[in-house]
Amino acid sequence: MLAVSDPNLLVGEFALGGLALVAAWRLIVWIREAPVSPDPWDTAVEQKLSDPDTAEICPHCSTPQSPTAWFCPQCGRAVGPYNNLMPYVQVFSEGEVLRNGTSGRFGNRALTTIGFLLVMLALNPWFLPLYAALLLSRRNEASKTL
Repeated sequence: MLAVSDPNLLVGEFALGGLALVAAWRLIVWIREAPVSPDPWDTAVEQKLSDPDTAEICPHCSTPQSPTAWFCPQCGRAVGPYNNLMPYVQVFSEGEVLRNGTSGRFGNRALTTIGFLLVMLALNPWFLPLYAALLLSRRNEASKTL
């Protein structure tokens, strides 16, 4: 709110507003003129990634996978380029995410816990109370061990 009763305060508020605009403009110019970071992949890595004979690996245990694999033979996780697009296999991916929540294999942060609860609410709200109890008990156990 502008202080119209004192003209000195009014001038000071306009000066601070002008300084804030100049600072915001300088920040935008600084960001736009920042050097572009180099590409992290060299040409050898890029060629190897684009090679169709390069085997895919499991994102969890880094075991090489066959192109037709749906599950990792080492750890049992759902793998493949389309596993979250196929309804039957997507159930296994979602179950894996929810099991990670109740087993405590995730970062013990409030935002992560809220995300797990929202995923469970979207997938099956009938089991949300049971899942929330398991999730929060594991979260409390993990915070006690720290």
